[in-house]
Parts: sequence; structure tokens; C-alpha cells
Amino acid sequence: MKKKTLVIGASTNPVRYSNMAIKKLVNKQQPVVALGLREGEVEGIKIEKEKIIFSDIDTVTLYVGPKNQPEYYEYLVALHPNRVIFNPGTENPELYRILKQNNIEFQNACTLVMLGTNQY
Repeated sequence: MKKKTLVIGASTNPVRYSNMAIKKLVNKQQPVVALGLREGEVEGIKIEKEKIIFSDIDTVTLYVGPKNQPEYYEYLVALHPNRVIFNPGTENPELYRILKQNNIEFQNACTLVMLGTNQY
């Protein structure tokens, strides 16, 4: 069964890792939705600006640094995903505590590496 991923920090810029992650998720036929600072589209996936409460989010993969994450704390808890992936540079002990208190798993990993090695 395919599980839906939300990419937070999505970008239409092809050199951004969030953009590469969306492309790789689509290529692996994984359902994906995206949230970013600007609307746009990557591989047919619309990047939303508003914090929509998407249904059935299994994984959230973060591409937003720790100083910009507090605005997403309540949103992440409201989504109640099964896991949150902290990509390199997004590690945040404060958010780890919040996720742990809400029984949301998290891991420090690279989504691109996980997808590339079939560990996603």
C-alpha cells in the first residue's frame, strides 16, 4: 500500500532538495502533497501556501530549518502523521519533544537517500 507524504518547504527550484524529493516520490509512484512559501508545481504536484489539513498523511519530510519550524508545530500535531523525517539541517530537539509527546515517530535521515536505497 502506498502511503502519502507531505513535503514541507517545497520549492519549484530544481536545485533544491525538496524539489528533488518531490520528483523522486512521484517517480517511485508514492502519493505526495507539498507545502511551500510560494505556490507552484513540480511534476504535476501543486505546492500549496496554506497549511491545509491533508488527510491520511503517513510521512512528513521537512526541508525547513529549525528557526522557521515553530510556525509548523501545531500544524504537524494536527496532521498526526505516522512519522516526520528531519532531513540534514532540519534537526530540532524542541520539535522532537513535541512529536514525542504526541506519539509521532521521527527520524533524522535523508529522504533522497532513503528513496534511493529502497528504505523509505
